[in-house]
Amino acid sequence: MPGIDECLLEAMALPGARGAALVDWSSGLALGTAGDSPVGDHETTAAETAELARAAAEYESFAPSESEQISGGGAPPGPPVEDLIVTTRTGYHVLRFVETSFDSSVFLHLWLDRAEGNLALARHRLRSLAEELVLR
Repeated sequence: MPGIDECLLEAMALPGARGAALVDWSSGLALGTAGDSPVGDHETTAAETAELARAAAEYESFAPSESEQISGGGAPPGPPVEDLIVTTRTGYHVLRFVETSFDSSVFLHLWLDRAEGNLALARHRLRSLAEELVLR
């Protein structure tokens, strides 16, 4: 099971990867970074993406409907959103929430070049990385 650094290095091995980070969406702090930042500063990017993640995780609009909830007991644990994708003219930003045994508020952020990246592959690989990640 990889730690933060190994996880980010594996994310950067994806085709078209420009930058990756593990971010705490409650504080907006980057817990680890690799590669470049879209604005040249990983801390600024972490704070800005945390705002987006926080909105998706906390707004009722994204909560599972009653028909989607697990039978016999309400909503599944963790944020109601699995991932977010923001498409820009030159790239993709994929934010994948990390579920942990404790009350986690972290997500993986992967910035992909639009011409070279494979969005489907990135989503699939980030899901695997988030499941394997061991926060130390």
